[in-house]
Amino acid sequence: MKAKQKGTGWLPQLVFVGPAVFFFIIIVVIPFLMSIYYSFTEWNGVSTTIKWVGFDNFKQIIVGDQDFHKSFWFTTRFSVVMVILTNVVGFALALLLTQALKTRNVLRTVFFMPNVIGGLLLGFIWQFIFVKGFATIGEITNIGFFQLPWLGDAPTAFWGLIIVSVWQTAGYLMIIYIAGLANVPKDILEAAYLDGATRWQVLRSITVPLIMPSVTVCLFLAISWAFKMYDLNVSLTKGGPFNSTESVALNIYNEAFSNNRYGLGTAKSLIFFVVVAVITVIQVWVTKKREVEV
Repeated sequence: MKAKQKGTGWLPQLVFVGPAVFFFIIIVVIPFLMSIYYSFTEWNGVSTTIKWVGFDNFKQIIVGDQDFHKSFWFTTRFSVVMVILTNVVGFALALLLTQALKTRNVLRTVFFMPNVIGGLLLGFIWQFIFVKGFATIGEITNIGFFQLPWLGDAPTAFWGLIIVSVWQTAGYLMIIYIAGLANVPKDILEAAYLDGATRWQVLRSITVPLIMPSVTVCLFLAISWAFKMYDLNVSLTKGGPFNSTESVALNIYNEAFSNNRYGLGTAKSLIFFVVVAVITVIQVWVTKKREVEV
């Protein structure tokens, strides 16, 4: 009887989980393992002949590929600024929209809406805003902010990408922070206020420690979004001017598919994967240690 029950337990698992596992292996696991193999080869992505070169691709990337180094430095700076600003803005919106506002549900929808728009479409919309909209406003008002060459100069193009990225993703993190704030016990907050604590003291010493699980998730998401940023990069700046805003993802794409050096491109992607994995593991480990239980 026990053996029969054990056997019948596998059938629902196979029916419900089996297809997902199968397609995950086909779409994710096998291509990932193949990319590891291709990173040790010299292949153009089309030819039937594949030449094994060992660690030569990695030596070339680490020692002599200045474009990759430049794109990696840009991606690092972009990720640091974007992660900080996105979380600060998302948390500030969550604090605002957990107050007793009549329009808070409408405002939550409004702030979340940019996340629904696809990255390419969003990039083209903002490209029009930066190039045409800001220029027109600058001519009418003569305000220097709107007269800047937003996508034509390296510093302003960097901040243009930051503005669009934060505008798109802060609403998503806002929802996660709202869920975390809703789970903070009200009696603890009321007791702190009765003891004479200020709003800032309550926020710093009670609210933030209690929502650290939400902080862990939001930091993880923001880091992964920032490092793998590609669609906004293509639609807004295409890596320009003079490759000053080329992200690592765009550099890998150009190397593999534009330059037809698939082996070198997969080697870059493998290095990039390891770096991002290490950073996210450290981030999760650090923030998990700061989580507290009520």
